[in-house]
Amino acid sequence: MKKILACSAKLCLFAFSMAISLQCIAQDEVKSTLDDYVIQGMQRTKAQGLAIAIIENGKVTRVSSWGKRNVNGDPLTTDTVMYGASLTKAVFAYTVMQLVEEGKLDLDTSIAHYLPKPLPEYTEEARKYAAWQHLAGDERWRKITPRILLTHSAGFANFGFLEPDGKLRFHFDPGARYAYSGEGMILLQFVIERGLGLDLGKEMQTRVFDRFEMGKTSMMWRPDFSINLADGWKEDGSAVPHDQRSKTRAAGSMDTSIADFAKFAAGYVRGDGLQSNSREELTRPQLAIHTVSQFPSLQAPAAPEQRHKHLAAGLGVISFTGPQGAGFQKGGHNDSTGNTWVCLEQSKNCVVILSNDVRAEQLFPGIVKIILGETGFPWSWEYGSHEWAKP
Repeated sequence: MKKILACSAKLCLFAFSMAISLQCIAQDEVKSTLDDYVIQGMQRTKAQGLAIAIIENGKVTRVSSWGKRNVNGDPLTTDTVMYGASLTKAVFAYTVMQLVEEGKLDLDTSIAHYLPKPLPEYTEEARKYAAWQHLAGDERWRKITPRILLTHSAGFANFGFLEPDGKLRFHFDPGARYAYSGEGMILLQFVIERGLGLDLGKEMQTRVFDRFEMGKTSMMWRPDFSINLADGWKEDGSAVPHDQRSKTRAAGSMDTSIADFAKFAAGYVRGDGLQSNSREELTRPQLAIHTVSQFPSLQAPAAPEQRHKHLAAGLGVISFTGPQGAGFQKGGHNDSTGNTWVCLEQSKNCVVILSNDVRAEQLFPGIVKIILGETGFPWSWEYGSHEWAKP
């Protein structure tokens, strides 16, 4: 009997060792495949800089960077400060959910409840926030809630200044459907700052950046960022200096590094700093999305057969369901920046990609597939009609 037990123990140890060895081999193969794909892809697309973080089971397992951060050829490193763009919105929503837990804000209470006077009467706020006075005479603003703003369903264009006459207006009743709006995020920031008397930049600093030891992240420009800072490249290959943002903007003023954002992404997927129901609320499908693509933001809903199944707005993120179950995604983009963050809920596996060259976006679907496998996220919805975004 002792010999049998000894043999069983040896077999178990052997099997365990083999499993670990096979896992290491698989990880090495993924690493090699990813490196080759990124290097060859950057050569093909002429993308100048790219950084990737991998989170497995809620833990950061790899942070890497390739290419350069500026026209001088200085290397892009994992600590290089890069523009977070609309990834800011997901961090903002995480902050808002903490305020909800503390009873300072309710997701389904009208913003009118928090403001000392009617929104259109804040005429002096046009410079710092938005021209709320343009909503005068349209009482639908009273129907707006924090949930509506976080799910991009206020009825606004992306920004009021993009309207033909530059005036903010409603294009549909608040809560009726999804239409991407940075202005909606700015409105919720306004409610938090003017209604609750809080400084959003300071709240995000203490609740997020300090919590996760994100020393290279801020909602406003810091002079120390210039030591290791990423400039950008546009589609035509022209270089663009990094914008030194002088005020907090919930829609997208965050600067960060891939190493920093990886810490946040891991903490977010684990649910750090939130009760489990609050964490689930962030990525729960809140509002079905019926458009073929994300932009233009005010496009009409598509015919049922053209819609992406199981695609919905979460709070500050996009929720989807694919072959590996539920997941969520958030992108960030401007003329010289391309970012994406994709997570699978069950495994708590994530990929974060930051690039200071918008041409690198062509590589994002392939990178995510190499690391996470087939997720089911509809890249054509995120990036529109680009051939490389089609399934």
